[in-house]
Amino acid sequence: MSETSVPAPVPRMPYTLGYGTNGFTDHPLDVTLDVLAHEGYGAVALTLGHPHLDPFADDADAQVARLRGRLDDLGMRVVVETGTRFLLDPFRKHHPTFLDPDADLADLRVRFLCRAVEVAAGLRAECVSFFSGVLPAGTTAEQGWERLLARVPRVVAHARDHGVRLALEPEPGMLVETVADALRLREDVGAPDELGVTVDLGHCVVVEPDGVRGALLAAAPHLLNVQVDDMRPAAHEHLPFGDGELDLALALGTLGEIGYTGVAAVELPRHSYDAPGLAHRSMAAMTGAWAAWHQTTTGSASTPQEALR
Repeated sequence: MSETSVPAPVPRMPYTLGYGTNGFTDHPLDVTLDVLAHEGYGAVALTLGHPHLDPFADDADAQVARLRGRLDDLGMRVVVETGTRFLLDPFRKHHPTFLDPDADLADLRVRFLCRAVEVAAGLRAECVSFFSGVLPAGTTAEQGWERLLARVPRVVAHARDHGVRLALEPEPGMLVETVADALRLREDVGAPDELGVTVDLGHCVVVEPDGVRGALLAAAPHLLNVQVDDMRPAAHEHLPFGDGELDLALALGTLGEIGYTGVAAVELPRHSYDAPGLAHRSMAAMTGAWAAWHQTTTGSASTPQEALR
């Protein structure tokens, strides 16, 4: 009688899968958390501002305390995202930025990020993720870099005072566009322990010269936050898995290989019209990709569900 081989179980992911609230803008925050918990997510990426948590609201601190209690009840981790489109300027998306030539306007961005740090401290969040901004017309790259060096350290100091970590996200089209740019800025501001890197896996398809694996290997020593989405090389457009060219199995497998233990949260900010469906399909895609990576690297087959146990 021949022996029947038993497939090796898929190892548990060392990181926690999450979902961004900017993909649930048609749901109240409490309902969003209920849906995510139902779909098996262990973390949430909270984008500050409308419609979920306005950091400048009169009762913001009370909202933060209540949310922390809900997260504790659900056993969820949280990261704070700061990419709300029109929070600081109702007419211009993501403005002002660190790079604004008007120091008073740039100070709005600094004060917003400092307030985000305070919210993150109250939530006991893993980090606050932020970006550099697009280079303004008439501003050279050298001038923009000087403004970053003058303004980013103010946020770093506030984070240090509150025991919060910051994660700089490279964005296609922004001055800090690649992981190499983010690591350079980190060194140029004195390599503070509080400052790390966010990597959006979809962005790697668009701008990273060594692809998603190269970007993650480079960022690994300072990787504090991961955003997960698909993308095509020619456009900075966040897409559901399978609609772009990201090798999801390679990306998630590389995260495991480098020992990343933070949050990896789906970011689909233009897909709130199908948020519950996409949350369900995204979880299936990620657990399936993780299982496929394990099968490829070990030659064994098992079920994706083991990845979350």
